Amino acid sequence: MAINLELPEKLNSTVERARLAAEHIFRPISRKYDKAEHEYPVELDDLGKMAKQARGGDKAADSSSDGESTVNGVNLRSVLNARELSWGDVGFMLSIPYQGLGNAAIAAVANDEQLERFADVWAAMAITEPGFGSDSAAVSTTAVLDGDEYVINGEKIFVTAGSRADHVVVWATLDKSVGRAAIKSFVVPMSTEGVTVARLEHKLGIKSSDTAVVRFDNARVRADNLLGTPEINVKKGFGGVMQTFDNTRPVVAAMAVGLGRAALEELRRIIEEAGHEIDYDRPVAAQHAAVAEFIRLESDWEASWMLTLRAAWMADNKQPNSAEASMSKAKAGRSVTELTNKAVEISATAGFSETQLLEKWARDSKILDIFEGTQQIQQLIIARRVLGKNSADLK
Repeated sequence: MAINLELPEKLNSTVERARLAAEHIFRPISRKYDKAEHEYPVELDDLGKMAKQARGGDKAADSSSDGESTVNGVNLRSVLNARELSWGDVGFMLSIPYQGLGNAAIAAVANDEQLERFADVWAAMAITEPGFGSDSAAVSTTAVLDGDEYVINGEKIFVTAGSRADHVVVWATLDKSVGRAAIKSFVVPMSTEGVTVARLEHKLGIKSSDTAVVRFDNARVRADNLLGTPEINVKKGFGGVMQTFDNTRPVVAAMAVGLGRAALEELRRIIEEAGHEIDYDRPVAAQHAAVAEFIRLESDWEASWMLTLRAAWMADNKQPNSAEASMSKAKAGRSVTELTNKAVEISATAGFSETQLLEKWARDSKILDIFEGTQQIQQLIIARRVLGKNSADLK
């Protein structure tokens, strides 16, 4: 498969908007909200409104036919947007109103009526529970049909934007005895009686983004708020809800690429100010050790971006991309954590001090190798796809 790496003209506006926001809104207040955990960044409100308005024009551009056999649509647009915004601040990127992870889930599996009805919501995503982490099939939150409503009971942890979003996409099981095939996702308004935010977590990084525990106590939601089909298909499993990850994992990879680019730029500046030229025409072994390390880290970063582009392109062109989505997430998540930690190490006091953002980026980067499926889970998924095994054969 060949990829033309020249950016499609219709996506220039997406990149430009995101880049301006990252540089002029995110970066100047990045340290402020890192130190003021749980304080709402009001500076993002106007950005959320603009993003909401721009979404209609973006959809129109994505749906228009340019006569080409390939499609560069919403998935490629999403990874470009995530890359640019995360260069500014990952926590803020996760906190922009109307651009929650739940919105990505709705976009992935909702029908046309639901897409229209939920077009203006800000949706968080609630999957993880106290009893499990990356094993999404272990969901124990229940949804019981009662007339024309589902009654939801359970507790979700690590819900990004859980106290700020106005809706939440909840994974729940219709029948525990059936296993993963009964797991469905529901769009639940946070104003629903029985939905409460129990607490906010204190975290290593992305402190500007709230991470909540959300409880559901006999919370009633319309039956047609179930995303996908309500039928339990044991043969199909829970592919419908898992399809969400095929769309969102490349976005997380793009977040890692954006943060990685920020760290590389700062590391390059520090190395060059120390008097060491980065020369791509000379053998690495003949250059300063810091330069050699920089070139190695940069090549890993480039590989992460190539994998991310491929996964997003495949999603836009309706090609199965589960393996490729996991490859991009695994590579980018692993690379950005090594990159940012090495940047701190090489930069010495400048890297460890709060006078620069390098130490913050090192803390922020760790979550990108954890959420949306840990490094180990991604490698497991890739192995299953490559070897043609299912979850029962390879655990």
